[in-house]
Amino acid sequence: MFKSLLIFSLRILAQATLWRYKPCIIGVTGSVGKTSTKEAIFTVLRRKFTVRRNIKNYNNELGVPLTILDEETGGRSFWHWLKVFLVGFFGIFYTKNYPEVLVLEMGADRIGDISYLTSFVKCYIGVVTAIGEIPVHVEFFQSVSQVAREKSNLVRSLDKDGWAVLNFDDERVRIMANQTRARIFSYGFSENVDLRASNFEQYTEDPNEVVMSFKVDYGGNTVPIRLRNILGRQQVYAVLAAVAVGLISKINLVEITQALKDYQPLPGRLRFIKGIKNSLILDDTYNASPSAMLAALDVLRVIPGRKIAALGDMLELGAFTEEAHRQVGAEVAKTADMLLAVGERAIFLADEARINGMSADKVSYFASSQGAGRFLQDSIREGDIILVKGSQGVRMEKIVKEIMAEPERAEELLVRQEAEWQ
Repeated sequence: MFKSLLIFSLRILAQATLWRYKPCIIGVTGSVGKTSTKEAIFTVLRRKFTVRRNIKNYNNELGVPLTILDEETGGRSFWHWLKVFLVGFFGIFYTKNYPEVLVLEMGADRIGDISYLTSFVKCYIGVVTAIGEIPVHVEFFQSVSQVAREKSNLVRSLDKDGWAVLNFDDERVRIMANQTRARIFSYGFSENVDLRASNFEQYTEDPNEVVMSFKVDYGGNTVPIRLRNILGRQQVYAVLAAVAVGLISKINLVEITQALKDYQPLPGRLRFIKGIKNSLILDDTYNASPSAMLAALDVLRVIPGRKIAALGDMLELGAFTEEAHRQVGAEVAKTADMLLAVGERAIFLADEARINGMSADKVSYFASSQGAGRFLQDSIREGDIILVKGSQGVRMEKIVKEIMAEPERAEELLVRQEAEWQ
């Protein structure tokens, strides 16, 4: 009862705030890469506009209105929520320098989540990143097609003068071009898209730095993009979506590429962290889906050194759980020299790695991240490259904290270091 009243009240305040200040709203959804895409878009637009985007995981029926109101959750405190409502109410009448643009990530755990958000948040641009063959958060959906249908509600809600920015490399997203009245801006590596990436490379310049480079083709012009310590094809898609939104917003291509030099992934999104014994950690502990796991392994593959994969459960996959973990396990066998599997579902991952030729003495299983972290402390050698990844519920960042060279910087560098997580 209290939560329903909370959701309703936040919606009313958010609607009134949007009506009062009329910001341009950019919605971002998909099953993979939403947060990175939101951050890349924010990085591009803030050079020209005042911009606000979601913080933390504020992408649901509570988080999106809180972002609109520029407030944080009241948690379990009645008095904190009362303050949120009072500040939100008075903010309708006067807010100094309300942002010109809102970049709002929109998540969907169940049918109706996106359509609820778009019922009161009217987007001018809707970005759909990717759905994938086995997307994350499918536990409460009957099929991948049902997930795609829910995500498509973002572009269905757009007016004919709006823009649907779509990843045409994903077939389920490409189909959404036929489900909207809005103008289409397509991006990807494929031929016949409005904005195309080509010549993608990842390489090391020194032991502690990896460079990602590619070219962007648009309207007969080609611009090279070179980013340091930003890794994986998923990041290329995030950058392409940001370039597309920048172009729609009438920022020229050269200015956009200059702005992207400031783009950095958030903690837990495939970031380099120095490890003990002069090792290097690829910290990708924010969350996990099958496609993101495979993308992280692609990055691990190109970095020289002994490769260790510490991989935890991928949650909320429903009927796809075993298939997804086995798919990742098969790739681990081709990529890593050592595997640490963490969590009850990761048993499938470890088993498939052994089936595909990884020797049993190179595969270790742990019920929790704490045990895996202690084991790694003793196992790491100088020059090792350690990929750490898993779903939020497995708390794989605890492994990174055990093996990072500067644990005193954990609050700055790692995800989920707030008091409520500790």
